[in-house]
Amino acid sequence: MSTNPPQSTFPAHVAQFASQEFVLGAGVAIFHLASARVVICNAPDRHGRKYYFLPKGRRDAGEESGRGAEREGYEESGYRNRLLPLPIKHIQPRAHPRVDNPPMTAEPVWMQMMPMRYGAIQYILYWYIAETIPPEMEKELETKAGDAYKPPSPFPNDLKLRDRIKMEPEGYEPVHHEGTGVDAEEQTYESELLSIEDAVLKLGKNGVQADVILKGWKGIQERSAQEDLVESKKA
Repeated sequence: MSTNPPQSTFPAHVAQFASQEFVLGAGVAIFHLASARVVICNAPDRHGRKYYFLPKGRRDAGEESGRGAEREGYEESGYRNRLLPLPIKHIQPRAHPRVDNPPMTAEPVWMQMMPMRYGAIQYILYWYIAETIPPEMEKELETKAGDAYKPPSPFPNDLKLRDRIKMEPEGYEPVHHEGTGVDAEEQTYESELLSIEDAVLKLGKNGVQADVILKGWKGIQERSAQEDLVESKKA
């Protein structure tokens, strides 16, 4: 798949915003590991034509951005999900005390700054990578209509991707929940699991959202290869 990845914007201007003048949000690419597919949403534009997007939205007050990404992913797409730690490059410092081979972390793969549609508000958006949750976790998180959102437990540090895939019976389809949108607009959203290539084409292959998917899929492949290498050395 030939793409021209979007470029970071440099240099960024120095800016400051009072608390009432900015809002933090998060979005997510949700992968079904076993079938190499990713969730994308669609909705009608003002002309009645479909446009495609990854789920995203403002985080709630007091909510961590990664948790906000998971919640928004569920509300807008109907798929429960949890962040997936991957070997994606970042420059966040490692926690003290330093340790050799620290566990992978689920850091954002892109950050965007955009004006909001109304007023002089700065929107700061972080993009994450996640996976659909295993069947047993679906049972644990089952809620009644109207109940508060129940967040999933994090992806275990010692769980290998191959073992994660084995948690699903062959041919398993991730559960799609209906009516998860929290307002009238979100209730119009539809979602589907598509191949990586089809999802990128629908999103526009040179945009940030398409690159979120590509970075995520590359990270999944690299993590799987690293885990296989470790296992082969043990054999």
